[in-house]
Amino acid sequence: MVFVKAGPGDTSDSVIRKFTKKVIAEGLLLEFKKKEFYVKPSEVRKEAKKEIERRKKARRRARARAV
Repeated sequence: MVFVKAGPGDTSDSVIRKFTKKVIAEGLLLEFKKKEFYVKPSEVRKEAKKEIERRKKARRRARARAV
């Protein structure tokens, strides 16, 4: 739950900006977007596997540059 307290000199715009920053920082928007549509478990596993491969490839490239 995101709470924002308005200070004595805060305008409504500044309070809205603070709220937006907190929502983004806590990752709530990403979570809502992920839950917007149902994703089959097999697709979740497939995406996780792709992500692991992408990270491995990036590590290999970084090591090749370092050598």
